[in-house]
Amino acid sequence: MVLAPLRHQALDWATDCPLTTLALALVGAGWLGSYVLSFARMLVDLARPGIPLKRFGAKKGAWAIVTGATAGIGRDFALQLAGAGFNVFLASRTTSKLEEIAQEITAKYPSAKTQVHAIDFSDPKADYAALKAALDPLDVGVLVNNVGKSYDEPTFFQDLPDQDMIDIVEININAALKVTKIVIPGMVSRKRGLILNVGSFASLIPSPLLAVYSGSKAFLSTWSQSLGSELKGTGVEVELLNTYFVVSKLSKIRRSSWMIPTPKTYVRSVLSHIGVRGGAVGQPHISTPYHGHAPVQWVVDHFFSNSFWLNYNRKLHLDIRRRALRKREREAAKAVKAE
Repeated sequence: MVLAPLRHQALDWATDCPLTTLALALVGAGWLGSYVLSFARMLVDLARPGIPLKRFGAKKGAWAIVTGATAGIGRDFALQLAGAGFNVFLASRTTSKLEEIAQEITAKYPSAKTQVHAIDFSDPKADYAALKAALDPLDVGVLVNNVGKSYDEPTFFQDLPDQDMIDIVEININAALKVTKIVIPGMVSRKRGLILNVGSFASLIPSPLLAVYSGSKAFLSTWSQSLGSELKGTGVEVELLNTYFVVSKLSKIRRSSWMIPTPKTYVRSVLSHIGVRGGAVGQPHISTPYHGHAPVQWVVDHFFSNSFWLNYNRKLHLDIRRRALRKREREAAKAVKAE
């Protein structure tokens, strides 16, 4: 009985309403509904558990490879993967730092084996044959392509030193390609494997004054999706981790918040949400699993135009550059005074 008047009102409105208005109303309702559904999918996704790490060989003698393993996110991936039951292969440039983290793993997780391999990923002539020789005998279950390089400060492309440009491409792109190509045959033959490529929101939104870094991360995003599709049905999972700000030396952020986690918090979120899209709703082989990052990606994907976000990033990085230059000037003035 209560619904009857409402039904009559709706029928009267539909009768009186011009067809064009009705069509526009339906389109608007559909548009709004799609947004609500997408946001709900993100929330549900973040609440569900990911693929168990046992599927990739945890506690079965498998190895996890972590590049750039001596600090920040890479260090915590190494520690937490060891805690999850993997042996850990650590690859980075400095032997002493690799040995330090290996000792920390052994002290904390005595059952975990470790191997260290010093390699300069910025060197185009780096000895990947030696790395392959070290990895081929191992049962590799997980690869974390974490090693990366960004700018010291936002810089116009024409002012970027050539060596920085070469290093960013070599570290962010070529290292990931070369290490991944070493381990994929073994993963496919064992019918299991997990490849995590640490990405950046700089691939989601083009970043003026970080053009080479942003381009390198955009490549990593496209390549990860293509590779993941190629490996479908082999038992090997590929995920690009779409990462916003994390407290680290690379980001130059020292204080954590709900939106900016510590490496430990971020890595814990990643490893508990393998296979979960999070903020990357409907985007295959991309994951934004941390609860403080996921809504940011959702907003970027669903609101405003690409031009808006591009201009936003330009203004942001111009401001950061101005502050960095002023800080450098102050430090130079202090140095002159000290003399």
